[in-house]
Amino acid sequence: MNSKLGTSHATPLWKDGWYQFSGHCPSPNFGPRPPGTTISLIVVHSISLPPGQFGGNEVQQLFTNQLDWNAHPYFKSIEGIRVSSHFYIRRQGELQQFVSCNDRAWHAGTSSHLGRSNCNDFSIGIELEGLEGDGFEACQYETLESLCAALLQHFPIAHIAGHDHVAPGRKNYPGVGFDWTLMQKSIGVSNKFFPKNDDT
Repeated sequence: MNSKLGTSHATPLWKDGWYQFSGHCPSPNFGPRPPGTTISLIVVHSISLPPGQFGGNEVQQLFTNQLDWNAHPYFKSIEGIRVSSHFYIRRQGELQQFVSCNDRAWHAGTSSHLGRSNCNDFSIGIELEGLEGDGFEACQYETLESLCAALLQHFPIAHIAGHDHVAPGRKNYPGVGFDWTLMQKSIGVSNKFFPKNDDT
């Protein structure tokens, strides 16, 4: 085989901030990052709609402003919110992307990391389908680990934290059910990347 030919047909891993191994479901809920911003943080979240129910399309509908607020009593409590995340990992490990990593997704809200506020400006948000405090599936960790490895190769990521670390007291997820040790070992990076050593 002609190696040059093989190389010319290779699909790039990233294109304009979109990851080739994710399903693309563009959200209108994003904006530009501040000029000169360095993307240095990954924020891990968990979400399920309604809380504790898995497998539906309600999260995707929320991130794309298509959720029927009358479809479940819980939805009335969040009616009108405009949120998004860069990525969403379902219980079966399926990966979806809603916002280009080059842009600012609306996932962290009021937040701070290492004294730097407004984490949305400089972070990438990853939602896991799950309930705060509960565990996650092995296939979700596998997808998360491969995604984080790709992000670490493409962006100058220096830290990985949970939403509960960047918004303590306001958010409690992914919570105690998330295995940070497993994630660190699987990605194979120094523990300085993780919350237990960065005082978030």
